[in-house]
Amino acid sequence: MSLRSTFGTVRKRILCSLHRRIVPLGNGGPYVSVTFDDFPRSAYTVGGSILKNYGVRGTYYVAMGLMNTSNALGEQFRMEDLRSAANEGHELASHTFSHQSSRAVSCTAFGDDVRKGWSAIREMGGQAPTRNFAFPRGEVTLSAKLAVGKEMMSCRGIYGGVNGPYVDLNLLLANSLYGDPDDLDRVARLIRENEERKGWLIFYTHDVSPTPSRYGCSPRFLDSTVRMAVQNGAKVLPVAEVLARIL
Repeated sequence: MSLRSTFGTVRKRILCSLHRRIVPLGNGGPYVSVTFDDFPRSAYTVGGSILKNYGVRGTYYVAMGLMNTSNALGEQFRMEDLRSAANEGHELASHTFSHQSSRAVSCTAFGDDVRKGWSAIREMGGQAPTRNFAFPRGEVTLSAKLAVGKEMMSCRGIYGGVNGPYVDLNLLLANSLYGDPDDLDRVARLIRENEERKGWLIFYTHDVSPTPSRYGCSPRFLDSTVRMAVQNGAKVLPVAEVLARIL
């Protein structure tokens, strides 16, 4: 194991074990939540259509400072995407304003950006965002976990696994959906484990495109994932709706 890998493992263990806010998941599972970060337009125009085909809704972690821009993930969301997603029952959650890493700035500056992002969704989108949050790039510090956890209903990272039987609201576990269905075996194993444990499985991705970025997935991969979750009897719900059932 490389030094970098060892350091990453130790960091994960520390971040997942300290400043926890634990609640029991209860026996209502299995739950699955499909989440999109930033968000690229394709996450809604393509990804949202896939969810709609199965009669389910997702959570969009919105970084308002990215609106009307383009980057390696493609064209980012527009105001009409934000409003349409909300009108269709998808959850609008917070992802800071400027998509800034908690490791790159002071805890005070990061907290300010979190609050600015939440307020911007409320003011510009005409839709009250939920108090759910995802750390940009999945980068978490202990101080940010503690501080933001006091203000938000939940905080989501990118450490993989199934949530339950107890859930750390300050650092929800989540699993990537990147690439094509070549990785479908991993997803199938997670869905089966989640079913057996009656847990809460959260997936995250960014763009949804036939030629996705390294942080996105193909429509076929997303479709296969949602189909498996539904067929296995999971309740596929936005993060806010799962929390409403367990809190």
